[in-house]
Amino acid sequence: MNQHVSAPVIRASACPHDCPSTCALEVEVLDRKRIGRVRGAKDNSYTAGVICAKVARYAERTDHPERLMHPLRRVGPKGSTQFERISWDEALDRVAEGLLKAEQAHGAESVWPYYYAGTMGLVMRDGINRLTHAKKYSRFFSSICVNPAWSGYIAGTGRLGGTDPREMGVSDLVIIWGTNAVATQVNVMTHAVKARKERGAKIAVVDVYRTPTMEQADIPLLIRPGTDGALACAIMHVLFRDNRADRAYLARYANDAAEFEAHLATRTPEWASAITGLPVAEIEAFAKLVGETPRSFFRIGYGLSRSRNGAVNMHAVTSIPVVSGAWQHEGGGAFHSNSGIYRTRKTMIEGLDVLDAKVRQLDQSRIGAILTGDPEVLSGGPPVTAMLIQNTNPMSVAPDQERVKQGFARDDLFVAVHEQFLTETARQADIVLPATMFTEHDDLYQGGGHQHLLLGPKLVDPPGECRSNHEVIAEIARRVGAEHPGFSMSPRELIDWTLNASQRGTLEHLEAERFIDIQPEFESAHFLSGFGHKDGRYRLKPDWTRPPIPAPGLFGPWEQMPEFPDHWAVIEAPTAEHPFRLVTAPARNFLNSTFNETPTSVKREGGPTLLIHPEDAAARSIAEGDTVEVRNTRGTVALTAKLFDGLRRGVVVAEQIHPNFAHAGGRGINTLTGADPVAPAGGAAFHDNRVDVVKV
Repeated sequence: MNQHVSAPVIRASACPHDCPSTCALEVEVLDRKRIGRVRGAKDNSYTAGVICAKVARYAERTDHPERLMHPLRRVGPKGSTQFERISWDEALDRVAEGLLKAEQAHGAESVWPYYYAGTMGLVMRDGINRLTHAKKYSRFFSSICVNPAWSGYIAGTGRLGGTDPREMGVSDLVIIWGTNAVATQVNVMTHAVKARKERGAKIAVVDVYRTPTMEQADIPLLIRPGTDGALACAIMHVLFRDNRADRAYLARYANDAAEFEAHLATRTPEWASAITGLPVAEIEAFAKLVGETPRSFFRIGYGLSRSRNGAVNMHAVTSIPVVSGAWQHEGGGAFHSNSGIYRTRKTMIEGLDVLDAKVRQLDQSRIGAILTGDPEVLSGGPPVTAMLIQNTNPMSVAPDQERVKQGFARDDLFVAVHEQFLTETARQADIVLPATMFTEHDDLYQGGGHQHLLLGPKLVDPPGECRSNHEVIAEIARRVGAEHPGFSMSPRELIDWTLNASQRGTLEHLEAERFIDIQPEFESAHFLSGFGHKDGRYRLKPDWTRPPIPAPGLFGPWEQMPEFPDHWAVIEAPTAEHPFRLVTAPARNFLNSTFNETPTSVKREGGPTLLIHPEDAAARSIAEGDTVEVRNTRGTVALTAKLFDGLRRGVVVAEQIHPNFAHAGGRGINTLTGADPVAPAGGAAFHDNRVDVVKV
């Protein structure tokens, strides 16, 4: 007799990963401990039933044989895999002992809780700040990702928001600028392709190599890294020159338009072509199309901001629909992130009511300099001698990797890592704690790429002895004497408190609805009731002396930032010694260092490769499949050459991030990236590296 097998139960959830889409999900629950297939929620108007392949096969991660299941204590050298299993009580006691010992020797600021976006859930990602604030540990200045982009966008608009991203579907021209949406935010393609099918819309893609997204474009615009500002200025030059600028709109909604037009007089297509590598005819044709298409939707990604002139690039591109007047039309305007529309009150989650602004902030991107004792980045305070790390893998993803490695190798540095796998960072830890995954705890999510507040409920029990971030933080808090009401609340209670405080209803309501659409009305989203500055006008001439996002000061050569949109030549230009420009782009099957342990993703990505133009390769006697060394003053990385004609001569691309140990020599791609901060609000310039490429 055949044994009856019950059908899987379909439960609602939300993708936890650091992707602007934050997709609404439907998850097959097979039993109390296992999930099956993951699908996009069809009734969510942005996700629209479509998710990326790596999340669709998420059971590969949850059931991975190398997943951490038990607390571990290091018994061998740092960086080894020599650990022994211990109990949770012993592990937590040892973590508390390490933090208290550092505090007693050097003060509370010698402890630095370090985290990032391995999960985008507000409870599990941000709860570590409650411990930081309650204990007066060194605060965490989040800088590694959004700072150049957000500061550039807000410098013009005055607030972080924009056209409803679903309006891509009713646009006549969708410009995808500086993002490989096919790999990193697949829902952008869902709505852009809808416009092409239903309206005959054109899709234009601006990027530094021929990505899978560019391959789907009607208008591919291939430029050199860090030259987006030049292309934007040339487009606006043509709009003014050919009387395609909407002068009435500019008069009502922008400042300094006449002075800006005069500034652009010399920013011709010929000028931009010499900088970008894009032919003059392509610049002219694209600018003409923008001028003739009121419903032009600029979907602006993060890639153009990952250069030392990134904030200037972002501001320049955001200015184009202001000059054209596209903001006035449905399906027109610009969108970068909706992160500013939520106004979520995270007082209880983060312990903001006990935050002491006098406690120093340490820059996430400068972790190498911090751990090696650079007095400038330590702000005159004590050395960092203890760290608790959640949701990130700085030994792989942080810039200036050689200094990061030196810092973690210190014998006097105590490190506890709460993780799902034995990452490069976990291998440096004294104590490793096993973490839950998103289907194994309750959390609250908000999407930067759309407009939904989503619930991610616990669907299955954790395997082994895995515990959630919230549980671990609460247990450590009890042992180190940290006091705050949030430590005694459950994740569901924290979610309910946060929803109520944010005037978003209750957990019961969100649980019933699964997600809440909070997109601002058309007038607000299109800034037709005024931009976010006090006078309601767009800033063509931004005030860079006031960081548009919260930051503990001004960073980088901010005093040299151009007055108006321009090509700011502060990037790492090629030299005779280092003639190539290296971009470390996202891979399709990895997400930073997440998914680089799952079998299908590893198989599809293959090993670490370097895309190099065939003519550049021939000039150096490099053939397909050769091992090459990519070198600069920061270090050397071994990669396999892959000949590729979809980039400009002198540009090379490494699609990241493979584990360090996947490279010959054990040095990952961020060995080559610098940690010097981008003006004006900090952040790392991951796509801005001059290098040499040598056949081994």
